[in-house]
Amino acid sequence: MSKTQQLLPEWAPQEAVLLAWPDQDTDWLPWLNDVQDVYLQIIAHLNRAGTGVLLLIRQQQQARCMTMLPADAKVLLLTADYNDTWVRDYGFLTCRDGLHNQPLDFVFNGWGQKFDARKDNLINQQVLSVLCQRPMQSVSLVLEGGALEIDQYGSLLSSQLCLTNHKRNGPLSLTDYRQYFSQYLGASDTVILSQGHLEGDDTDGHIDTLVRFTPERGLVLQSAFNRLQDPHYKGLQAMQLECQQAFPEHQIFPLPLPHISNAQGHRLPASYANYLISNEQILCPVYQQLEDQQALNVIAQAYPNHQVVGVNCLPLVQQFGSLHCISMQIPLGTLKLEIMQQLVTGVSVYE
Repeated sequence: MSKTQQLLPEWAPQEAVLLAWPDQDTDWLPWLNDVQDVYLQIIAHLNRAGTGVLLLIRQQQQARCMTMLPADAKVLLLTADYNDTWVRDYGFLTCRDGLHNQPLDFVFNGWGQKFDARKDNLINQQVLSVLCQRPMQSVSLVLEGGALEIDQYGSLLSSQLCLTNHKRNGPLSLTDYRQYFSQYLGASDTVILSQGHLEGDDTDGHIDTLVRFTPERGLVLQSAFNRLQDPHYKGLQAMQLECQQAFPEHQIFPLPLPHISNAQGHRLPASYANYLISNEQILCPVYQQLEDQQALNVIAQAYPNHQVVGVNCLPLVQQFGSLHCISMQIPLGTLKLEIMQQLVTGVSVYE
């Protein structure tokens, strides 16, 4: 392993985004039509920005899915079997190593053995590795993409609650994690936040629901400044103070907090920070709430060189996740030339 490889920030140029098609064999069944429509919207927005889509999909779903997509859509269907569609947490991570991109495969165990993830954990090696220019590097550490946020300087953010769940990596210490992040992800410094968590979040406080970097030394935070009596207010305020102390030169962009419950009355972890940066575009989740426009305005202010597009993710949050959770970016220079050539010819199935 090279000592120079570093995890690429999300705003690095991308050639594709990885998604996994929701079908009746996933937990999306009660909302399937609405959720599939969300995916189709995301694909259309990505294609308009010049970003292709690698779509994991079961073989029996391919024919119908192809009728739902425009024939010229930049979508490559990848035959696969999976437990669910949260590819942010089992899709490979990409580091830059000199002139090359290095794909990394970490272990995924269902967010600390909460859910069966055995099929998901095989996707990188069995389906995605053959698409990459360089051999995929396997790391025997349980780690999810949603647990990490990095900028172009190597500053890495994560959350203590997630990392210290012993059903991920046993009694691994935060010092041990910092060493792993330096060794495999090229982190020059790692900040592990002790505050911040959204009710209903199965991931134990993934950073991609809480804090995001901007290219111009900014931090976008999921706040609760608009809900002073909300149970989240104190913890999110403490998290903001942690961030200000760790990054005193960064500008803070606090997001309003929506309040959404499901049909059973359980609070859903709706976060506006769970957006996807893809080339010159940001796909931002909105939830048909009063706070939606304010959140879009904050993100537009934080990323003045990006176009901000709202995507209705109310169907997604019914399963306790959102837009960033279902996607994984693939930076420019990662995929083989023949894959990229097929990707731009219209909807097709990888053979």
